[in-house]
Amino acid sequence: MPPEEAGARRQETYDMSRLRSSSLEIKEKGTEFLRDQLDAAQKELKVKDEECVRLSHVRNQLELELEELTASLFEEAHKMVREANVKQAAAEKQLKEAQGKIDVLQAEVSALKTLVLTSTPSSPNRQLHPQLLSPGSSRPRGHTRNKSASGALQLQTDPLPTDAATNREDRELDSVLFAEFLSWKEKPGLDRSSAFISRVFREDIGPCLSFTCSKLSQSVQRAVENNSLTIEPVAMLSLPTVKDIESGAPNGCRTPIETKCALSGMSRPCRHRIKLGDKENYYYISPSSRARITAVCNFFTYIRYIQQGLVRQEVQQMFWEVMRLRREMSVAKLGYFLTEES
Repeated sequence: MPPEEAGARRQETYDMSRLRSSSLEIKEKGTEFLRDQLDAAQKELKVKDEECVRLSHVRNQLELELEELTASLFEEAHKMVREANVKQAAAEKQLKEAQGKIDVLQAEVSALKTLVLTSTPSSPNRQLHPQLLSPGSSRPRGHTRNKSASGALQLQTDPLPTDAATNREDRELDSVLFAEFLSWKEKPGLDRSSAFISRVFREDIGPCLSFTCSKLSQSVQRAVENNSLTIEPVAMLSLPTVKDIESGAPNGCRTPIETKCALSGMSRPCRHRIKLGDKENYYYISPSSRARITAVCNFFTYIRYIQQGLVRQEVQQMFWEVMRLRREMSVAKLGYFLTEES
């Protein structure tokens, strides 16, 4: 082989060797670079994984806290609702009790107003009902009764004889009347379906309020039953006209003056007048008519006291007070009454 050709081959072999060496070096450097990149990526991925784990933990913690907070809020809300319901129930109970007390007081005021409206200024009613008297008060025996605010009639008894024991008033309980009263007392009211109330209307109230002027008598009875009748004195009012005197319904009168009683139709000194409910008309009434009306008013007042639970007495005491008021209606019907001068 010529020397030139051998030299060329050696040069070619050398070049090939250098190329392989360079290729291997480049490959190693590329591999090293890729390995470095891979390591960096793995480190970054690890950091991100750790961040994901941390964020997941934070998320779980927040969800737990949110759940606890929600449960706490619901529990607090339910507690507030329960407390509000309890307070509302207590307030409604107090309101109901207060309303009941107000109703009782209003009923008592209404009853007392009736007594005041049917009174004369100089005649306080200190013995209208025995349960209203003080323990030290003594009640007269027999038929004597002080003048009442409602103008209840009084019967003047004759002086007792020397042997008072032989003339002492006594009483005996009627079993039929008492049984009717007990039956009514279980559910007190003014319903005439009750045997007790029906009997009183039939035997006492009806006859006592039965006057010559039947139409006005019926109106008076309805007003008394509805507690809307007003009786007032007319001593300081102006004189009536001739027409008013004839009709028995003047607008005023200066007592004493001879005026026709609107109920009986008889000319009598009429010191009082009545008004029925909200009507504007006034009617003159004689002392006898006034006594009959007020006797019935006294009965209704006491019955309403019982109905409203204002009477604190034994049943028998209530019964005898009712019998006494019935007796007053019967006596008033017969024409007995006390005048202002009595």
